[in-house]
Amino acid sequence: MTDDRILTTHIGSLPRAPDLLELLKRRQDGEAVDEDVWHETVVEATKTTIEKQADIGLDIVNNGEQPRVSFNWYVANRLSGIGDTREAPLWDDLADFPGYAEDAFSAEGIDLTKQPSVVGPVEYDGEEAAKEEIDTFYELLAESDADFEGTFITAASPGVAAATLVNDYYDSHEEFLSVVGDALKREYELIAETGATLQLDAPDLLTTGHRGFGDRPIEKLKPVVRMHVEALNEATESIPDEQIRVHTCWGSYEGPHHRDKPLEEVLPIIYDLDIGGLSIEEANPRHQHEYRVFREHPLPEDWTLIPGVVDVKTNVVEHPEVVADRLERVADAVEDPTRIVAAPDCGFDTQAGLAMVHPDIAWKKLEALVEGAEVASERLF
Repeated sequence: MTDDRILTTHIGSLPRAPDLLELLKRRQDGEAVDEDVWHETVVEATKTTIEKQADIGLDIVNNGEQPRVSFNWYVANRLSGIGDTREAPLWDDLADFPGYAEDAFSAEGIDLTKQPSVVGPVEYDGEEAAKEEIDTFYELLAESDADFEGTFITAASPGVAAATLVNDYYDSHEEFLSVVGDALKREYELIAETGATLQLDAPDLLTTGHRGFGDRPIEKLKPVVRMHVEALNEATESIPDEQIRVHTCWGSYEGPHHRDKPLEEVLPIIYDLDIGGLSIEEANPRHQHEYRVFREHPLPEDWTLIPGVVDVKTNVVEHPEVVADRLERVADAVEDPTRIVAAPDCGFDTQAGLAMVHPDIAWKKLEALVEGAEVASERLF
């Protein structure tokens, strides 16, 4: 936080170059990839991503998740016990519009119609990959002339990791969730040891009821959300609260979203997280009105709110004045602009190869984010 302007950040994934996308898809499909070529491609992509973030003027940055196939599927490559894939059911809102779903999700990229299954004991075996990703980012950062306010590194929350995988081994979701959290705890600690902010991606806190929940009352959903909050807290108990920020959303996909659960119903449970920052969608046209919820349910003491003020599901570039307006109304609800950091709603390439925003336009939208934060800062400070 600063006391004279609104800082800017983003939510993790940034556009990947075509050559990197090709290698990611081949690796995901089990094809052999030359390791030297892979390393060189990742290094070049990460270097370019750092440079572009600096050129735009973002304050708090990361590696754009360049070496990951997605914000959540990568965990299958860092955990033991993974077996074959199984068919994944459509989310409830998409199931209501099957024709649209078939048209919208037929693009080439990772196959979201299937989920990896867990068929044996889950343990963390991704330390080498995690360290390589972290070291590459910080080595390239040190070599650059960029001067950022801070850095963050993302990781999948226990809840979204458990939702990404199909449990074919453990007796209950609660046991499965606990084991996954215990396994990923090592990754969280590796990130925290760098001094970076650990961003845990936890869309499960708002999307747990997206598959098969139907019209059941939200009270049936809340115990599951509480379980996921507790699992996240247990997995990060060794990391200071102020070093953790959590991103949650209603799913970074272009769909009707008419079955999304209201923020006000779940936010009090989310407030039980042991964290220092919360990232949440505020540009999404389904949820723009929910900035008012932060007036009704004040932000916990010492928390920073990271509202999404740029939509990642449309190629329309927001006017900086629109970004500023969104920031101002959130700041008014929170009653303190120093507790606000501007960001997009979600990542721009959360599932490699399935980005809804063209790469060139994604960077332009981030420029609008920075410009809008400057406009809002002039008005609020």
